[in-house]
Amino acid sequence: MKLKTRYRISQRISDGILLVFALLTIFPFYWMLVTSFKPGPEIFLPGLRLLPMKPIIENYISVIAESLILRYLLNGVIVVSLTLFFQLLVTIPAGFALARITFPFRDILFMIVIAGLVFPKFIAAIPNFLMLSTFKLNNTYFSLIAPSLGSAYGVFLFRQFYKSVPQSYFDAAIIDGCSFPQILYHIALPFALPVIGSYSIISILTHWNDLFWPLVIIQTNSKLTPPAGVVHFASGEGANNYGMIMAAAIIIILPLVAMYIAGRKRFFENPHDLQLK
Repeated sequence: MKLKTRYRISQRISDGILLVFALLTIFPFYWMLVTSFKPGPEIFLPGLRLLPMKPIIENYISVIAESLILRYLLNGVIVVSLTLFFQLLVTIPAGFALARITFPFRDILFMIVIAGLVFPKFIAAIPNFLMLSTFKLNNTYFSLIAPSLGSAYGVFLFRQFYKSVPQSYFDAAIIDGCSFPQILYHIALPFALPVIGSYSIISILTHWNDLFWPLVIIQTNSKLTPPAGVVHFASGEGANNYGMIMAAAIIIILPLVAMYIAGRKRFFENPHDLQLK
């Protein structure tokens, strides 16, 4: 009985600590949302007000009317969609080959992939910029996508996943006379659907929120991605209008929230459950 009581007390304490950390994490986003509905003078009033006294939607209307926020959203959709498509096109076959195909220097190539996880992407920013500028490809959608066409993390993730799949599935396909593309498409790809879902969410979040590279490679306002567009808006049309800036930030976050809600089931799906369907 004492053990159960201690367990319940410790569980309550753990839940309380997690709740505190959850509130601390969520509060900045809540404050951003509340501020987006406040008129300018109210934002600078002293004291902490958790709700706006007179909520307004003019901040959102002004952002849509006076900025290129919708264009930034379109740019973001184009960039993250094409980036994800080419990443999957490269990382799935590469991960499968490193896991299930024996060829010369395979382990050395895998070590190079691991090394790619260690170095930050900022190291490659200058070489990428110089190369794209040499071929006059800067300030284009291609320049936003090209540095991310290959993903060391994606190759590592799919390689580790395919290592966990029983070899008997692939041996049976080889006995039936399947070629490598057939094995990849009909067996390897369906097995990896939960991993693809998880990786897709990570890739989309990463490239949608990327601020550094678009500011480096893009010079035309209409080609900026959402975070870079909001920075440009905050330093220009929306300067010192924090209600409009918060409204713009909320607008670029909404697609990510909607995507996560729609894909959360796939994100947490068990690969072994999928295999039995």
